Amino acid sequence: MQQALHRAAAAWAILGGALLFAIVGVTMTNVAAFTLDRVTELFGHDVQGLPGYEDFVRLAVSSAALMLFPYCQARRGHVAVDILAETVMPRGVQRVLDTLWHLLIALLAGFLAWKMTLGMLETYGDHALSRVLGWPVWPFYLPGIASLMLWAAVALADLRPAKLEV
Repeated sequence: MQQALHRAAAAWAILGGALLFAIVGVTMTNVAAFTLDRVTELFGHDVQGLPGYEDFVRLAVSSAALMLFPYCQARRGHVAVDILAETVMPRGVQRVLDTLWHLLIALLAGFLAWKMTLGMLETYGDHALSRVLGWPVWPFYLPGIASLMLWAAVALADLRPAKLEV
């Protein structure tokens, strides 16, 4: 089960990375269009930037960023303050702290998924649309909710009950 969740987290992170590449590509295209507009302005011509660029980037970044969290959890890549625990505390205490942190992360990610679901339902009920493109906003919550649930599942799968050995 743990290995399947780690593979799912890796695949999900690859999708998040692909979305980040799309964001970079759209940003580069928009910057190039604005640069070209400045040059062609000298000759009396206009080059338009991408309409709705800000809408796309705002919505895509909100999805892509969270898609990387489960993989980071699976690789134990989160920032942790272990200096004191690693140098001073016995191995048993370190394992207990590790167990507590995994449980806390799982609870936090589950709580955030729940709150994000409530936010998505409210956005859906409000029929919120992006300003320029007019896209419904609520579907962009789905990857974030899935990411948070996967993050919680990975943290729980990595949870190893620890016995306090002093």
